[in-house]
Amino acid sequence: MINIEQTRFNMVEQQIRTWDVLDRKILDLLYKTKREEYVPAAYRSMAFMDMEIPLEHGAVMLTPKMEARIIQELHIKKSDNILEIGTGTGYMTALLAQLGAHVYSVEIESALLAAAKINLQVHDIHNVTLKHGDGAKGWPAHAPYDVIVLTASTPVLPDAFKNDLAPGGRLFAIVGEEPIMQATLINCIAPGKFHSAFLFETCTAPLKNAIQVEQFHF
Repeated sequence: MINIEQTRFNMVEQQIRTWDVLDRKILDLLYKTKREEYVPAAYRSMAFMDMEIPLEHGAVMLTPKMEARIIQELHIKKSDNILEIGTGTGYMTALLAQLGAHVYSVEIESALLAAAKINLQVHDIHNVTLKHGDGAKGWPAHAPYDVIVLTASTPVLPDAFKNDLAPGGRLFAIVGEEPIMQATLINCIAPGKFHSAFLFETCTAPLKNAIQVEQFHF
């Protein structure tokens, strides 16, 4: 018989804390928000493993340590207006919503969006507006945002995302192409002024319809 809480403890202590996620508020949130309940039934036994979980249409659920690190790097405040591109199962959405004021989450795949809606309702997460659409090039409808998160990679990061940040806003994106991509944190210092920091190298599936690197032909 699997001890779920022991397995969750192992995930937090062995995967997440060792990846420099040490903020007590974030760690407590990971214990509180039951990740396995957001994982598709077919993969629920993998909910605590250090691996990406496949979703429909080529999307993936990021590794637990990646989810936790993203949340920590964004330093979310209770007053933050948040944009998430790629709702997936709604797990990251739930984490963001419990830390910020409101989350606008955009998902291109209607089946994923429907499942996320149920997951969030079941867990009484209500400060979220789910949108069906293509957010790969930006989603200005509710800008400016204090926080923007892209939950899949993009070969090129459109300027629209930076321009939709409020002063003091933070943007997390995984930028580049296989085999090496850069996890990037962009801060809006003042209107039109930004500071970019490369956090670590990684690799994950791209957003559907993400902007591609221009190919030069001779």
